[in-house]
Amino acid sequence: MKLNYQARTKEGEIQTGTIEAASYESAVTTLQRYDLAVIFLEPVAAVPFYGRSLRIFRRIKTKDIVIFYRQMAILFEANIPLLEAIGSVAAQIKNPYFKEILFEVETDIRGGESFSRALVKHKKIFSSFYINVIQSGEVTGKLSDVLSYLADHAEKEYILNSKVKGALIYPAFILSVFAIVLVLMLVYIVPNLTSILLETQTQLPLTTKILIGTSNFVRSWIWLIIIFLAGGGFGFSHFLKTVQGKELWDRFILKLPIFGNMFRKIYLARFSENLATLLKGGLPILKALGIASQVVGNSVYTHLLEEASDEVKKGGNISSIFEKDKKNIPPTVVQMIKVGEKTAKLDSILERLYSFYQGEVDRAVNNLAQLIEPALIVVLGGGVAFLVASILMPIYNMTSSGF
Repeated sequence: MKLNYQARTKEGEIQTGTIEAASYESAVTTLQRYDLAVIFLEPVAAVPFYGRSLRIFRRIKTKDIVIFYRQMAILFEANIPLLEAIGSVAAQIKNPYFKEILFEVETDIRGGESFSRALVKHKKIFSSFYINVIQSGEVTGKLSDVLSYLADHAEKEYILNSKVKGALIYPAFILSVFAIVLVLMLVYIVPNLTSILLETQTQLPLTTKILIGTSNFVRSWIWLIIIFLAGGGFGFSHFLKTVQGKELWDRFILKLPIFGNMFRKIYLARFSENLATLLKGGLPILKALGIASQVVGNSVYTHLLEEASDEVKKGGNISSIFEKDKKNIPPTVVQMIKVGEKTAKLDSILERLYSFYQGEVDRAVNNLAQLIEPALIVVLGGGVAFLVASILMPIYNMTSSGF
């Protein structure tokens, strides 16, 4: 909440201003920290409903979460108390929704709850992965080290996802623009050309007939097409949210040519880094496997990690389960995990695996970008050639016939 305050300084001067805090008590504590004697506090006038942000726009970017963990790690390394660290970070956050969440966390901690318990109330923002690692740090007394691990993990995850998204945004943008231009031509330009050609009774090439037929179909059924595409998109999105749909999609993307191999490397890098972070954070292997299975992002690898967890419960090894799925787990990974299990240095081995697959993902993304550009040129060139041939050929026939 925002509060207007009036306070007296050490020199006896009156100071007024506005402060953001989770409660009146928190605001008073913050002002006293700056040697101010509070005279009165009052809430800032409520924002009218039309000035408030809609719930659908109350989102927190991944980058904000990454910055939060990094700043918390830095403040903890400087021996800043937890409450003061959260308050300091919250004051610097620009996202008002995230700022509000952090103030709520601060209030809960001030009320006697632990850091991890305060974060549990906001699971949509702070995943179970981070919460469990923080809880482990609180139990072992290594919260400062744990926050450093999490900050590094969040940055690596953000960079990895950004590279993949960056490689796919460019072709998606180009194809979207081409689709829009094509629709505008079919709706507005081709009908005018059609009326001219019909008047001259010129013999039309096959490509022109196809273009005119497509234009007539789009103009006649454009609203039905829009409804069909919107409904299809909504239905597909809903299907992916079901367990069966998610599993089918996860298996499908791993079988895609070129992309499948890249996604496989992404999930191997994510699994290795997540499990290494959890183990370094002090979590038992069973709990670490359980959490890693939830955040790996692909149901194929989720099932593998769950099977590995069941095998460990029986006294077996992770490598024995991974060895059964040679399509999704390369022999190198199995051998390295075997070494890690025998030497009790699984976290270090997993970090090496992550470094290796991060490099593999970088190369795969760069290769993908190099492949996409010529592929786009061929596709767009073919589309433009078809349009030009369909439009220019009948005009050439008209001129050659004396029209």
